[in-house]
Amino acid sequence: MKSNHLVAYTEALLCTFLWSSSYVLIKIGLLEIPPLLFAALRYTLAFTVLGTLYVAVGGRAEKSDQERTNLSNKKALLLVAGICGYTLAQGLQFVGLFYLAAVTATVVLNFTPAFVLILGIMFLGEDVPRFGLAGLSVALLGAFVFFWGRLSGGVEQVGILVVTGSGLSWAIYMIIIGKIQRTDSFGSLKLTASTMGIGTAGLLLLAAVFDGANSISLNGVLIVVWLAIANTALAFLLWNHALRSIKAYQLSVIQNSMLAQVAVLGWIFLGEPLTYPMILGILLVIVGVVIVQLPVNTKREP
Repeated sequence: MKSNHLVAYTEALLCTFLWSSSYVLIKIGLLEIPPLLFAALRYTLAFTVLGTLYVAVGGRAEKSDQERTNLSNKKALLLVAGICGYTLAQGLQFVGLFYLAAVTATVVLNFTPAFVLILGIMFLGEDVPRFGLAGLSVALLGAFVFFWGRLSGGVEQVGILVVTGSGLSWAIYMIIIGKIQRTDSFGSLKLTASTMGIGTAGLLLLAAVFDGANSISLNGVLIVVWLAIANTALAFLLWNHALRSIKAYQLSVIQNSMLAQVAVLGWIFLGEPLTYPMILGILLVIVGVVIVQLPVNTKREP
């Protein structure tokens, strides 16, 4: 068991590093690729990889009547999940990164667990976690410290609004996926591939309407390929595998380390500034969101 947990934690930490590096690579790629086209290319290739893998492991096998009924009943939820989780969440994230520094976008997105908490209470009747409101207050204080005196006006404020929309969309996706997982035995690969396929179709449509065709250099192509295969397809599979041995809230706490990772990577590779108030704000946001995600039941497991 200890060996399994070590492997799972290693997988989770590798995922957070890959996802943190995504912000740096996206900022570099956005210098030549329009944001919606960039997102569409990344997730089209990632969906192709996951879809091929799904078929290779027997995903096209004949389904039982019960499985067909479950799939039919969940089509509307899968459609909304795909649109929210990929068309909106990822599309808006790329657009937001076009306007914001990587670390600024990450600070805003780090409030996604708080959005999930609020939506879970509103639509799933979930209990308020112990210290949940206190943790949210600490995180908000951290955001206030981080942004104090830094908002330059129109463009950056628009970027923050767009990234907030991305976080809310991802929170809705997580709530829907949680609901599906509670009532049906959808495999992680099947669920990820199906919702990603739906959302990618939406991204391609938006890219065609707003961005159109665009020439891409070899460097841009390599960034898209790496993001799609390593930072998306591989990372999602590793993350889902880690969930077999680590509880979801524990993984969420590990995921919060991304804020610090992005701050350091942005400082090293993008030259983004890191002042002492910003560092203090980042630490407060991390602590606050970790508190929000503390489990309701604090009893020790046998």
